[in-house]
Amino acid sequence: MFRPIYEPRTRAKEYSDLAINIYTGCNHGCWYCYARKNFDRWHPNEDFADVKPREGIVEATKQQLSGGKYKGKKIMLCFTCDPYPADIDTTPTREVIQAIKNAGAHVQILTKGGDRARRDLDLLDSGDSFGITYSGDEKAEPLAAPQAERMATLFDAAKQGINTWVSFEPVLDPKIVLGAIVIIPKFASEDTLLKIGKLNHYKSDTNWGEFGREAERICKENGWNYYIKEDLRAEMEVEP
Repeated sequence: MFRPIYEPRTRAKEYSDLAINIYTGCNHGCWYCYARKNFDRWHPNEDFADVKPREGIVEATKQQLSGGKYKGKKIMLCFTCDPYPADIDTTPTREVIQAIKNAGAHVQILTKGGDRARRDLDLLDSGDSFGITYSGDEKAEPLAAPQAERMATLFDAAKQGINTWVSFEPVLDPKIVLGAIVIIPKFASEDTLLKIGKLNHYKSDTNWGEFGREAERICKENGWNYYIKEDLRAEMEVEP
């Protein structure tokens, strides 16, 4: 049986020390998705949007957790897929969360699923984190939940005492993202962690150094809890 919990490498390490990918692919249709590019390279005859639970994912997760090695640790859901894809049965996500919690570990969710994620908020507590991706351009994410819906779910998670966070990466509309950085902690929690990055792997006319410095100014001025991703920090340190 395979071992689905793994240690991310390179850029992903900035998000979490441990992760699990529940599904094969994603059907949100985001044009910038790095996971789709990698999938198409290694599986040219398969459709990334044909989402299915990885075979045996729940039992394999329970088996890997059974030794107590992961007690007290936080496991990210997910990097190469979304834990709440559109229009499929996401019961495996709930079962994986339950298995992690039963083993005394915690989950760190990152999703564009919006209302689809509400069902599982009852499983989470103050040891867990619930996060959304916010790029500023939902047209680039055609089957993901609208950004306003994602924020509403985030706010409800915060009201339940769950740690909340936002991944501003990729940043597709810097102006809208800067506005979100101003308001999200006001409506969720002032402790909401803002992880701020940029658009990688694609050309952009954005002055990333200027964007990053303004994002950091807003966070410092408001006392927000934030982290600047390494790629963006490098752009900020270039002389204007």
